[in-house]
Amino acid sequence: MRKMRRMTMLLVLAVSALINAARPAPAAEYTFRIAFIGPEAHGQYIALNETFKRQVEEKTQGRVEVEIYPNAQLGSDRQAIEGVSIGTIEMAAIGGSSILTLDDRFKIMDLPFIFKTSEIAHEAYDEFLTEEFNKYLEPHDIVILYAAELGFRNITNNRGPIKRPEDLAGLKIRTMENPLHVESFKLFGASPTPVAFSELYTALQQGTVDAQENPMSVISTAKLYEVQKYLSLTGHIYTPTMLLVKKSYWESLPEDLKSAVSGTLKETQAIERKIIMDQNAQAVNELRSSGVEVNELTAEDRQAFLDLAKPVYDSYVQKYGDSLIQKINAVR
Repeated sequence: MRKMRRMTMLLVLAVSALINAARPAPAAEYTFRIAFIGPEAHGQYIALNETFKRQVEEKTQGRVEVEIYPNAQLGSDRQAIEGVSIGTIEMAAIGGSSILTLDDRFKIMDLPFIFKTSEIAHEAYDEFLTEEFNKYLEPHDIVILYAAELGFRNITNNRGPIKRPEDLAGLKIRTMENPLHVESFKLFGASPTPVAFSELYTALQQGTVDAQENPMSVISTAKLYEVQKYLSLTGHIYTPTMLLVKKSYWESLPEDLKSAVSGTLKETQAIERKIIMDQNAQAVNELRSSGVEVNELTAEDRQAFLDLAKPVYDSYVQKYGDSLIQKINAVR
């Protein structure tokens, strides 16, 4: 009898386990849809997918689901920023330069050669720039959760090595739809031509533009080197990546969930920075191996570009003062 009761109990437990296993997992209470224009191979996607998504879903025990949409599935950076602002998507992982169109004060980040190293840029963003930028974003109901690494922008082209400003004379170069980028390249003597990133490979392949400028990880993961012959390590502008969220949405989250998500941000930021810096370094070797001719600039070469960029510095200082520039210089 006792043996029969034990077998019955085991059978009940087994059936119960099967029923529970067959039940669908409880639906998430919140879904973070993250727009990203780059491919899955890019370090920003890797960090978001393997660190942010995994940790947020684990720490919230499935109450928050993270969905990442790479390859510009949700539109360009500019469209993603608008989507966050109006609430059609919750988050966007964007190249920092894309927010310049929201407020002229963001020009500080794109002043040519203002950052000498990634480490200096990291310290500036962590200590004061991100906090300052969030003040500029308040009218747009957006907040930057963290700023990480995209890296220094470098020029590729099909005409020849770029060492001095005169090497850019008349060169049709794709730039972002960013007024400061366009203005800077005009001052350098080039012919800047905004092209959507999703159309860039084809534009280079067909000769619509002869050159482009991007961080190395972007050049590599988008395989732009397949349609370019020369890489010049100009490092003319440092670009961060930023994880944006709709501010009112973020503030509406329950405190325990917001705390759990916040606990993932610094680790995601640190991992993303390391992955991208490694990818950027590897990309230079990858381009060399693929037959792209690589050249670097001397300090004198960079100064020649910086001298030509003086009007954009003067314009910024005239409008907004030089206090932030001085704070960045103090980090050097």
